[in-house]
Amino acid sequence: MRINILGGGPDGLYLGTLLKKQNAAHDVRILERNRPGETFGFGVVFSDQTLENLEAADPESMAAIRARFARWEDIDTWYSPDAPGQAGARAGTWTRSTGHGFCGLARVELLKILERRAREVGCRLEQEREVADPEALRDADVLVGADGINSRVRARYAETFRPEIDLRPCRFLWLGTTLPLAAFTFLFGQTAHGLFQIHAYPYQRDPDPALSTFIVECQEDVWQRAGLGRMDEQQTLDFLSTLFAPHLKGHPLLIRNSGGWRRFPVIRCARWHHENVVILGDAAHTAHFSIGSGTKLAMEDAILLAKALGRDGGVPERLAAYEAERRPEVDRIQHAARTSMEWFENTARYLHQTPAQFNFNLMTRSKRITYDNLLIRDRELTEQVTAELGAAGAAVGAAPVPPAFLPFRLRGLTLPNRIVVSPMCQYRAADGLINDWHLVHLGSRAVGGAGLILTEATAVSPEGRITPGCAGMYRLEHRDAWRRVVDFVHGSSGAKIGLQLAHAGRKGARTVPWEGDLPLPPAAAWELLAPSAIPWDADAATPRAMAAADLLKLEQDFVRSAQWAAE
Repeated sequence: MRINILGGGPDGLYLGTLLKKQNAAHDVRILERNRPGETFGFGVVFSDQTLENLEAADPESMAAIRARFARWEDIDTWYSPDAPGQAGARAGTWTRSTGHGFCGLARVELLKILERRAREVGCRLEQEREVADPEALRDADVLVGADGINSRVRARYAETFRPEIDLRPCRFLWLGTTLPLAAFTFLFGQTAHGLFQIHAYPYQRDPDPALSTFIVECQEDVWQRAGLGRMDEQQTLDFLSTLFAPHLKGHPLLIRNSGGWRRFPVIRCARWHHENVVILGDAAHTAHFSIGSGTKLAMEDAILLAKALGRDGGVPERLAAYEAERRPEVDRIQHAARTSMEWFENTARYLHQTPAQFNFNLMTRSKRITYDNLLIRDRELTEQVTAELGAAGAAVGAAPVPPAFLPFRLRGLTLPNRIVVSPMCQYRAADGLINDWHLVHLGSRAVGGAGLILTEATAVSPEGRITPGCAGMYRLEHRDAWRRVVDFVHGSSGAKIGLQLAHAGRKGARTVPWEGDLPLPPAAAWELLAPSAIPWDADAATPRAMAAADLLKLEQDFVRSAQWAAE
């Protein structure tokens, strides 16, 4: 098999190595536009689990990586909720969380290791090779686009890949420093311009000098107020060196092919393969640097793609099988990365918390680490947070209450705990009228101990239903049926219950899910109303675009339904 790989980053090099290991007869050509050793950024970071995956795929390259990396298990966090010089300013505080296994490696070292390994197994590596049109590489059996965030392969076949690129609101600058760090280090500091935050980690401890990645991040308005958009490279380094002087301890900040201040692009593609073309790594998907998964994702893509290409069948079928197997895991990591990224985009909302609470939120921000998991990793931090939060909710002399079981207060409402039952459509109502099914469904969740029960989407009008089985709140009988459920919840538990009011719009008049979620036959359907005359899907009826009178009636429907819900 002939394989052209456009892009000589970690994913392209690793894929080439794995393909040649799999079958020495493969003709693998790797084309890279940059010169040897020319790369973006400073260090890459891997978790212990990632190292295990790479070791299983190619022990030889992993042995070389292990010989070079810096390893640590701690995460140090410093945060200052107040700007220096502010009246009553509180001093910054250091906290440490342990039990997190990571290693860091210089990106240029990783590339050297993977380049040597690729040549060793027989890949043809062509560097400083510019390819204007990837179509010229389609003469091979497979064309792999491993050409990064600005992928030409993705752009060339965009009609098939259908990429979505979401530029996030924060600005960041990827720097390095000779400051020796002992752990993954986060710095959060209020300044006269606003909040700056640093993501830093060691990636070289020997030989001297020690080197660390130092990523600066801030909101767009903070970046503007600081005047960073008007500064050249040296002015930027001088400004940040002064700003973080207490932490840098005389060590310089370094810059290398940083690309300047950027906004992180979240990239998702509807498809990753097109005939004999496939994209992987940042060309196909990105994960925010706050969970350090970009290089991990790319190299693990390569592992599964190599396996898929080693199977029987035509190339398009093998590429489709790769995507079907790989996408769920990528989706999972992208979801975690997005949750982490959004936490960092809104860090200021947590600065009022105690150091332990702030650090706990930081550790669990992506939801991959939970309360129970952190209790195993770092019992001291978890127990401190439990004591701080739970002491107020515990009876005198009783053990602190775990945070999930603390009361939650919102204006005049107090929930007995933080457990919420999300809305779950049941499709068991008749013309909007709920029955014993709904009483048992919601009542059992309340008796089970949840603090808040939310009903399924409940239509404010007959035409606002998705299906004939949807619950409603558009007749007085509906109000009275719901009152029966509410009385049971309040009388049999400490739970509160809330009603979710809804209108289906163009998605109305469908069969229930177990009957296929199809358009109802004309005799059973109702007129659809929506903002525009655009059908839900190819088989659906076209809705009528709502006029001013329709909008006024819809508003009145929601008001009436809300009043009945309150009653």
